[in-house]
Amino acid sequence: MKRRTMISGLGAVAGLGLARPALSFGTVDLAGAAMPVWNSWKAAYLASDGRVIDGVQRDASHSEGQGYGMVLATVFGDAASFQSMFQWTERNLAIRPDPLLAWRWLPGQGNPVPDRNNASDGDLFYAWALVRAAQRFENRSYLARAQEIAQALAEKCIAPRPDATDQTVFLPAAFGFTHDTHVTINPSYYMPVAMRELAAATGVSALAICAQQGEALLAQIAAEGLVPDWIDITANGVRGAQSLSPNAGYEALRVPLFMIWSRVPQHPAVQRMVAVYERTVQPGIGVPTVIEPLSGVVLETSADMGYQALAGLAMCSGRKSLGATIPPFTPNQPYYPATLQLFAMIAANETLPECVPL
Repeated sequence: MKRRTMISGLGAVAGLGLARPALSFGTVDLAGAAMPVWNSWKAAYLASDGRVIDGVQRDASHSEGQGYGMVLATVFGDAASFQSMFQWTERNLAIRPDPLLAWRWLPGQGNPVPDRNNASDGDLFYAWALVRAAQRFENRSYLARAQEIAQALAEKCIAPRPDATDQTVFLPAAFGFTHDTHVTINPSYYMPVAMRELAAATGVSALAICAQQGEALLAQIAAEGLVPDWIDITANGVRGAQSLSPNAGYEALRVPLFMIWSRVPQHPAVQRMVAVYERTVQPGIGVPTVIEPLSGVVLETSADMGYQALAGLAMCSGRKSLGATIPPFTPNQPYYPATLQLFAMIAANETLPECVPL
């Protein structure tokens, strides 16, 4: 079985005029095979000073985006871009009294960081990127910074689960999500492979334990329906969030991706979403992006290629067949779906080479 390289499978940006060599079945070195895709992502979303720009969100930058970009830089072997993102983040978001990052930076403001609360998924990806960079770029100073963040995440963002005394949950932030009657959780903040690799590199085992318990929590939710954007956990169990989105929307779309990337493609949360995709995804029709979790009614769709890539990867993981229907990459989409499209490419390459696009 011969397969195209990743750059051929996901497609080059229009006008690159790339050759499409055949490649033996298996993973490829994305630093060579898909470098034009990475360069296109940088040209569209990365400023020269290392700031990842989310144009849809008032040109803001987030700890999530900085972490996402730095993970991508490690995959593509781009030490210079990694360093610029790291330095920008340390200057502008590492301003809390603890090792965690402020979650958002707004351009053109007298006070660009009005809220210094953190976002635990941003911190997680940032620390994970530092762990991978320490090895990829042979710079152990990155590992020391990851160690600080890992310990702070365990201390401030892992809390007891209200309905199970021997279980923990991964809080979305250090403040604001623990209440007298419940805790509020974003299920897509669980990224098990990141939590495990960070735990292994730093010795903060609480992150690995929380990842395992998080997978079980997601399976519990998926027994009833799709995993939503936000949930509340009370002493009596799990319910849809009362004050935040209870739908399976733009945040929850990451759950199947992260489970596949974490080498659990048969996780019930993945299979729930596969069933929706198999029922709804058709050529020329937008992919579901907001869904009512219990009924499966599609509330919103999108034509952005990144969401189509998520659907293609998930459906391939469920079919056990060769080749995912992932469209060519294009930077003519917002930062978020474009980044998820690169993540789908990486997840396939690292964990499901049979789902590299034909």
